[in-house]
Amino acid sequence: MRIGFSTIAAISLFFVLCVSAGAQSQVKEVKIQGNQRIEDAAILRVIKTSAGDAFDRDRLSADLEAIYQMGYFDDVRVAAEETEDGRVVIFTVEEKPTLRTIEVTGNRVYDDEEVRENIDISSGAILNISRIKRNVRAIETMYKELNYHNVKVDYEIEELDHNRADLIFTVEEGKKVRIREIRLEGNKAYSDKALKKIMKTSEKGFFSWLTSSGELDAQRLEQDVMRLEAHYQNNGYADARVAEPEVEYEGDWIYVTIKIHEGPRYKVGEISFQGELIRPADELQQKVSIDKQAYYSREVLRNDVITLSDLYADQGYARADVRPGIKKREDADVIDVAFHLKKNQPIYFEKIVIEGNTKTRDKVIRRELKVHEQEKYSASRLKRSVRNLHRLDYFEDVNVKTRQGESDDRMILNIDVTEKATGSFSFGAGYSAVEKLYVMGSVSERNFLGRGQKIELRAQTGSESRQFRFLFTEPWLFDIPLSATVEAYNWQRDYDDYERDSKGGKLRFGYPLFDYTRGYVTYAFDVSEVSDINPDYSLLIEEGRFTESSLTTSIVYDSRDRAISPTEGSRHVLSLQYAGLGGDVGYAKTTAELGKYFPLFWSTVGFLHAEGGYVKEVGDKYLPDYEKFYLGGINSLRGFDWRDVSVRDANDQKIGGEKFVQFNAEFIFPLIEKAGLRGLLFYDTGNVYKEGTRVDLGELRESAGFGIRWYSPMGPIRLERGYILDRKKNEQGEYIEDSGRWEFAIGGAF
Repeated sequence: MRIGFSTIAAISLFFVLCVSAGAQSQVKEVKIQGNQRIEDAAILRVIKTSAGDAFDRDRLSADLEAIYQMGYFDDVRVAAEETEDGRVVIFTVEEKPTLRTIEVTGNRVYDDEEVRENIDISSGAILNISRIKRNVRAIETMYKELNYHNVKVDYEIEELDHNRADLIFTVEEGKKVRIREIRLEGNKAYSDKALKKIMKTSEKGFFSWLTSSGELDAQRLEQDVMRLEAHYQNNGYADARVAEPEVEYEGDWIYVTIKIHEGPRYKVGEISFQGELIRPADELQQKVSIDKQAYYSREVLRNDVITLSDLYADQGYARADVRPGIKKREDADVIDVAFHLKKNQPIYFEKIVIEGNTKTRDKVIRRELKVHEQEKYSASRLKRSVRNLHRLDYFEDVNVKTRQGESDDRMILNIDVTEKATGSFSFGAGYSAVEKLYVMGSVSERNFLGRGQKIELRAQTGSESRQFRFLFTEPWLFDIPLSATVEAYNWQRDYDDYERDSKGGKLRFGYPLFDYTRGYVTYAFDVSEVSDINPDYSLLIEEGRFTESSLTTSIVYDSRDRAISPTEGSRHVLSLQYAGLGGDVGYAKTTAELGKYFPLFWSTVGFLHAEGGYVKEVGDKYLPDYEKFYLGGINSLRGFDWRDVSVRDANDQKIGGEKFVQFNAEFIFPLIEKAGLRGLLFYDTGNVYKEGTRVDLGELRESAGFGIRWYSPMGPIRLERGYILDRKKNEQGEYIEDSGRWEFAIGGAF
């Protein structure tokens, strides 16, 4: 059996011999012969000649090539038969064999199935040499990605009867090849060691079996060239160029050579602004940073262009043109920068189109927008609008696109949201350092009926506590940004030295004061029953029923990009509470909290947190123990037991404090980004102080540790291990505190 291919030249020659040159009659019919698997209709679709056309030799020649290019045939012929009514054109084809099986031999690194998943040819396919060669390259690429750069892949075709064939890929894997040396040439300003630290590609090292050092990745190496060039150009070397790497394979080793042209190092000279200025030049100069650098920086200049573009866009000039011009002085290594500014016409939002919201009502989305129809375009207000929508936590994604309106100065804003589940029902058991073993069930919906309302019903019972809670929040009462929250609860908790049963409720109103800032007023009424007091505490804690009526005012500044797993922004809270509006309990409590998130590198996030408080008994009222301050546990000083950091009396009994401070620092990094799994390292410090003593920062307790957080559909799940850094000892020098502990909780942090 022959497996070959007719060339177009041979086909054309055959055509010339078989078709009468002088025939210009009409085509009566077009026939296809010799095809067994390929339908006539599929062939007829690619040719131009059809019944009723004039007989055209050039068109038939093109039809021959079109059929051949389908890739299904070894041979294609055409003939014409003369009849009284015209010519019958007959295309005769010889189909390529069908592949019965595809085998892979010699492969050990990848199994057969893995190879098949990476090729686009399978049993039953038409044999196509070009396609086979393409798959040979695909298999070689697989191996090279694992540093088998000496791999060789070949193929063999075994002919069978009935126009079939078997395809065998033969793999010679060879050994792993790693980079032995990266040679840098032309660098004088920076050492090889300094430049190699910038690169992701590295030479083989002692731990190469564990890390990716020494591996050659063409894309990564290409990015390294850009990193090196950017490093030079961001440090004054505006003329620096890094050539394409030269890669040499010698046996089991790879040698990479990178040639660098540094050029002179430029300082920044004069900064000027030309064209249509919307502010005085000296004000614009305060906005840019290029003149504050010791040397010219391409990155800083690019950021300055963005800053100026945003400045113009905030004034409605969405299509402002900001072009930096650099001029190198002939007599010195100095670059003068001129920003050429063109406003173009101001842009207005013609209309705002909301799409993708199958549940959430349009008005719930629109009331979060800081941009409005028929108003001037504003880049900062548009960014704020997108951030507000993300913070609602109703949407998986928020995409913003703009398109031309009815006139050149009009823009249509499209906001396309992808909704996610906002309701949850959960039932299960758990364990936490505070609650110990518990069983819980809850039903919640944070976008009730698509109106943005929040409703929650929760019940939990365990060895240390019992809780029942109902909460409802209307974020826009009377269609103004006045939030109203109603909460009712009934819970019981076993403290270390007494038991408390509490029933009550809260009514809270909130209203925006400034950007990112809301004010809240909360009225709370609580009736608590204190019982089962430890005899050692009978003089410190009163038994009986206590009624508390309080009013709390608070100011909250929250600029976080999202409420759950933020990556940047701040959250600060100042709260003033007065209890004594009737009832038995009376105190004044002030607390302040500062929190700052900031992005670092490689999708990591830093978090700094500080909190402090002061409480004082008022009048002849009673300040109960449960309103005093204690630290310890997963939400304050991790590693210490819950409420373990406390003021103690002469008998070393914990009695709580009237003052406290705590500081927390976290380094948060992704583990499995798509699954919402993150790791963290933390450091906690703080202490509690009694009335009449000053806050001594030299007496702060300390702990540090690590943890894992999973941002699951039911909320953040936290598993963290804290180690006490300043364990206390007794007079015999023995530790009287544990080294630390594991902490587990469901819910947000700080």
